[in-house]
Amino acid sequence: MQGLSLRTQARLWYWQRMSATVLALCVFVHLGVIIYAVHSGLSASAILGRTRGNLWFGAFYTVFAIACAVHVPIGLLRISEEWLHWRGKAAQVACFACSAGLALMGLRAVYGVVS
Repeated sequence: MQGLSLRTQARLWYWQRMSATVLALCVFVHLGVIIYAVHSGLSASAILGRTRGNLWFGAFYTVFAIACAVHVPIGLLRISEEWLHWRGKAAQVACFACSAGLALMGLRAVYGVVS
């Protein structure tokens, strides 16, 4: 990442690895929930009935959505630099906008399922 200082690159590397760790745990739990729902024969309305007002469900998926919003744009920044040769502030702003969009959509989905 040529436009970024070594310190910033190290921080981005750290945050991507930490978010990957959180995502790995979240995906494991999420798949477990899916398998449980399928094997229990729950319908979509039954699942939504169980998630309404469930703060634990909301907290878990909020963490999941935020981890995605941290992880994905850092990877996109690297991809845009390596494959598209897109560097500088424009690439950083585009990746920040992607992060904000992912966070907004993810948190809105969580709100829609929990409320």
